[in-house]
Amino acid sequence: MKKIIASLAVAASVLVGADAFAQTVKPTVVLVHGAFADASSWNGVVNILEKDGYTVVAAANPLRSVKSDAASVASLIASIKSPVVLVGHSYGGNVISEAANDQANVKALVYVSAFAPDTGETVAGLAGKFPGSTLGPTLAAPVPLSEGGKDLYIQQDKFHAQFAADVPAAEAAVMAATQRPVTEAALHEPFATPAWKHIPSWAIYGDKDKNIPPQALAFMAKRAEAKAVEVVKGASHVVMVSNPAPVARLIERAATAK
Repeated sequence: MKKIIASLAVAASVLVGADAFAQTVKPTVVLVHGAFADASSWNGVVNILEKDGYTVVAAANPLRSVKSDAASVASLIASIKSPVVLVGHSYGGNVISEAANDQANVKALVYVSAFAPDTGETVAGLAGKFPGSTLGPTLAAPVPLSEGGKDLYIQQDKFHAQFAADVPAAEAAVMAATQRPVTEAALHEPFATPAWKHIPSWAIYGDKDKNIPPQALAFMAKRAEAKAVEVVKGASHVVMVSNPAPVARLIERAATAK
């Protein structure tokens, strides 16, 4: 009998220890860039998060369609064994809103100047829901694709003022030259089922965003019942590039939330 009690005590202590360990393991942060950007747009945020002990993966978002892009990110999430904080910028908000569905390890969503669509909504429709977006006139002539459809870029000489006004000119010029295009179809693709309806969310954006009107960002964050919403004064659409510290802090708040 004493041996049985001792064995049960050991088993209980192991379970308690395992639970305590699980609670101390930091989530993996998965960052998903948006249109006209690439994974390097997260560099400043990655530096802070890694210094604070987080494992970070900046995903390569294909920017082909919401459905296929979300499937790509979902495959990445499924390969991660720890809890995940899923972060999206701009169009990447659509992607994370879809990719997080049926992924049990996603504990939080963070929208960084990002779309948080509801069923049936599109990027183009949400960007035009409130006045203020000046993206349209800055787009270059669409590039026809061999398989059909068109790719969209921002004109390089308009990129700084439109996309990254609070980033140094030299850095913005590199961003303009290395921008990744998004398909025209992706911006008009109706959304399916939003994960923010069942996963807690956080939001941060700049009040000088020229791609997505701040009023639209505020509307989406409120609708998603975001746990916290931060507005960075003077920040452009790429708030994570110009202000990585507050973005990283909000991600860490989401990561440590109970």
